[in-house]
Amino acid sequence: MGFALGPRAISAGYKLAALERTGSTNTDAIESARSGERGPIWFVTSEQTAGRGRRQRAWISPRGNLAASVLEVVDVAPAVAATIGFAAGLAEEAALEKVSLEAALRLGPDRPRYALKWPNDVLANGKKLVGIGLEAEAVGDRLAIVVGIGTNIVAAPEGTPTPAVSLATLGVQISAEELFSALTDSWVEFRGIWDNGRGFAEIRKLWLERAAGLGERVAINTGATTLEGIFDTIDDTGCLIVRTADGRRLPVAAGEVFFGSAASVGAA
Repeated sequence: MGFALGPRAISAGYKLAALERTGSTNTDAIESARSGERGPIWFVTSEQTAGRGRRQRAWISPRGNLAASVLEVVDVAPAVAATIGFAAGLAEEAALEKVSLEAALRLGPDRPRYALKWPNDVLANGKKLVGIGLEAEAVGDRLAIVVGIGTNIVAAPEGTPTPAVSLATLGVQISAEELFSALTDSWVEFRGIWDNGRGFAEIRKLWLERAAGLGERVAINTGATTLEGIFDTIDDTGCLIVRTADGRRLPVAAGEVFFGSAASVGAA
């Protein structure tokens, strides 16, 4: 079975570039925008050899995992474009719930529990299952946004700041092609709610309902410093709000997040 768009994605006019193997679907997408592609279009592969994640970490996807990037060309400011990552998290979580239904019925209380980790990860049972990366570049008078989504289906990397896990390890036996089709359809739904940033209030509400670590102790390593406190909420720009011991509520725009007991490690 090859990669295919879901029926909602086809109806919404999405295109597809399915690749046997590639260095990076994000790179493929942004280069296509530079060459005049205006999308919307998905780039997908089950073997990615040179992807990059947050802080330029290697984002290698061995055969059987899923690496997919969607290109959207929109008329929004870069700060607004950044909030599309929350819609992507919701779309991925919805797709995972759909394809995990058989496993949920079979595993019962041991079924995977998915949650969204600020800013752009999806966790399963507290471990990293999905990484989401955003890139944006001006094309003419508009902005090309590339949302890259990598899912550990058959294998997970070792030595990551947040321990990683694969769907196979969790007892969810599905293919990259099956998850991709569900993802393209759920993307149509949450991209529509986001509506070029106009619907971020609703996206924020939905995201907070699924947020990992909300109300818990948190440490955020920004590279230059570490901020500790309680994960209070995200604001209307997508910043994480930390409530410090002295009662201040401080916004954080980017950083590596550690919750609970792991916060001590992140703060070290």
